[in-house]
Amino acid sequence: MGMNELVWKKRTREEIERFSDDYKKFIDFAKTERLAIEYFEKLLRQNGYVSIDEANGNSDKVFYINRGKSLVAIHGDVSKGVNFIAAHVDAPRIDLRTYPLYEDNSIALAKTHYYGGVKKYQWFSLPLALVGVVVKESGEKINVCIGCDEKDPVMVIPDLLPHLDKEDKKVSEQFRADKMNVILGSIPLEGEEKEPVKKYVLKLLKEKYNIDDEDFVSADLELVPALKPRDVGIDASFVGAYGHDDRICAYQAVMALLAAEPKEKAIGVILFDREEIGSEGDSGAQARFYKAFLRKLLVVNGVKDAESALDDVIKNSTVLSADVTTLFDPSFPDVHDKLNVAKAGYGVALVKYTGRGGKGGASEAHAELVARVRGILNKNGISWQVSLLGKVDVGGGGTVAKFLAQEGFDTIDIGPGLMSMHAPFELVSKADLYETYLAFKVLIEEL
Repeated sequence: MGMNELVWKKRTREEIERFSDDYKKFIDFAKTERLAIEYFEKLLRQNGYVSIDEANGNSDKVFYINRGKSLVAIHGDVSKGVNFIAAHVDAPRIDLRTYPLYEDNSIALAKTHYYGGVKKYQWFSLPLALVGVVVKESGEKINVCIGCDEKDPVMVIPDLLPHLDKEDKKVSEQFRADKMNVILGSIPLEGEEKEPVKKYVLKLLKEKYNIDDEDFVSADLELVPALKPRDVGIDASFVGAYGHDDRICAYQAVMALLAAEPKEKAIGVILFDREEIGSEGDSGAQARFYKAFLRKLLVVNGVKDAESALDDVIKNSTVLSADVTTLFDPSFPDVHDKLNVAKAGYGVALVKYTGRGGKGGASEAHAELVARVRGILNKNGISWQVSLLGKVDVGGGGTVAKFLAQEGFDTIDIGPGLMSMHAPFELVSKADLYETYLAFKVLIEEL
């Protein structure tokens, strides 16, 4: 049996550290969803995958990238179904507003808009990097990464000093979105009277990136923590980094795909954007790009009625909705149900349902699928545990699972536990990081 077995007792420290070291390189690079997809495309190509546009009937490793922000990849013959791992590559962050730059009292600033569920106070007085793309009118795409290199300056959303901040307010009133303005500079441009500091900032951006004021309107620019992944704890048993939720599962999914071999069914991954804001838009889990990819793959492989065949593919497929869950934090025991919460070092967590209150918004895995999953994990000696997102009527949340279940996929939520989820610096047990990868690999091979 593998339920509630400590990973550290069954895996070597060497194999855990080897996987963790490679993961830290990824999570340091993948500061945005675009960068995560870029990283995975390179990995897939190195391992023999070709784009659907390059594929022919002989290609059994095929992928498709949707708008640079989401991805689907498959290895094997899809006609008998696919064992998918689905994860998301977006993470809570602070975005620049559409037209962000302004000057006030000789300081140049930019207005922001938070993305996803954040505790706003955690983002004040934190070193931030400005990362993303700017697209010129001509269509030229300019990559921006200020604060990524140790020699770069960083940006900061300043907080109010305690001497002038003695009024006791609710957190929601104390830390307001309209106060989250990021500092860009304070040196004026010589010879300018109107907004000279803003103009100097724009001059520097023009010189380095060829970016003009109006170009910010057609840009995807994100403020993310300018923090390096670090080992955490005297025993270095945790990895601390920004973006574990949910790039950790995306990484585990792709690494499992590359290591696994398809048997009766094909194996695959789907990586979505926009999960943190409800899976909206044309790159999220409510979009149709991955179904269009499957149809095209069927056509490339000679299927005439792709629509009908797609229904059969979905009916015979299984999806591991790979997302993080909460990890028991001894400092906050009252929010957890101790019988149904992931513990550090005890492996991958099965989440039978998410949702809120009376299971509202949940995609509950059927007992038959849960039985198959735990049977495979037990047979392969994988450490696993069960988890829910907090006590009933206390916690709750959602993943991409319900959107895939609505399409007809047999779906279950599964992933590692995190501490400080959605914070600028999240924690994962290295043991859970590695064991989840092992779980994904055996599950997509054997489900």
